[in-house]
Amino acid sequence: MKLVINIPCYNEEKTLSTVLAEIPKKIPGIKTIEVQIVDDGSTDRTSEIAATYGCKIISHKKNLGLGRAFKSGVEAALESGADIFVNTDADNQYPASYIPDLIAPVMTGSVDIVIGNRVPWKVEHFSPLKKTLQWFGNLVVRNLIGTNIPDTVSGFRAYSRESLLRLNVTTKFSYVLDTIVQAVKMDLTVSSIPIVTNPPTRKSRLFKNIFQHMWKSGTSLVRLLIIYRPFQFFGVLAVAAFIPALAIAIRFLIFFFLGIGKGHVQSLLFAVVLVVISGLFLVSAILAFLIGNNRKLLEENLYHIKVMSWNHRQKKEKSLHKK
Repeated sequence: MKLVINIPCYNEEKTLSTVLAEIPKKIPGIKTIEVQIVDDGSTDRTSEIAATYGCKIISHKKNLGLGRAFKSGVEAALESGADIFVNTDADNQYPASYIPDLIAPVMTGSVDIVIGNRVPWKVEHFSPLKKTLQWFGNLVVRNLIGTNIPDTVSGFRAYSRESLLRLNVTTKFSYVLDTIVQAVKMDLTVSSIPIVTNPPTRKSRLFKNIFQHMWKSGTSLVRLLIIYRPFQFFGVLAVAAFIPALAIAIRFLIFFFLGIGKGHVQSLLFAVVLVVISGLFLVSAILAFLIGNNRKLLEENLYHIKVMSWNHRQKKEKSLHKK
């Protein structure tokens, strides 16, 4: 089995050496361990440090964001023949000593994706506010997407080759919610293992504060719900507009039959507007549902194209080895 350890980097010269030094050199059951970094437009010595450790380097000419860096890493890993893919951070947040435990369920074939659960509400360097918001945010995400993973935004993950072929990253901000929503919708098996994180070495570059993180994650989740649960999303909005319209219409009818409806015509007009809005949301739900079915067919075609490309590369490599 070949394991590719992927590390997205953006100006990580201060901590990258520590991360690379701690990556295990041998893991039982793994024949080859390849470490690659995705230099996402760094302007410091990130690539130079990675080169001294013999890492494979994928470079972006400019900073494209964590989502794009993860996507580039996945593409490079598949091209190099990865059986298992581990993604970790360059800021030394996640101890590399957990990698053998992280990949163990994937190696047995029982799980497609394993996530390192930081148990956010117990992390010592998190403030009480951050712990509360992390707990609440994870609760919302779990209920919206239908998973029992306790730490849905952890970036320390192991992926099987099958999951890499299935998943398609569609965001520049962060891949964590994107891939877990897709995994649930594609019936990939997802589990987690508890981990203890290292103390922070720097502030996050993805967001300035917890509220910005909540905003970006929230908008990303809404976008994913529109893509992967369109009928439910627009259906809820349609019902939310129709219920007050119905209540206002009933109120008007009561006044009308009591003979005092003339003074409440504006209520009827408002109810009509809400009914029209509800109808538009309903039409949007139907159209989004139909588009969603088309997306599923496209995703299935893309999956088969990836599989054929993978098989072609493997046959080509085998023929080269024979020569």
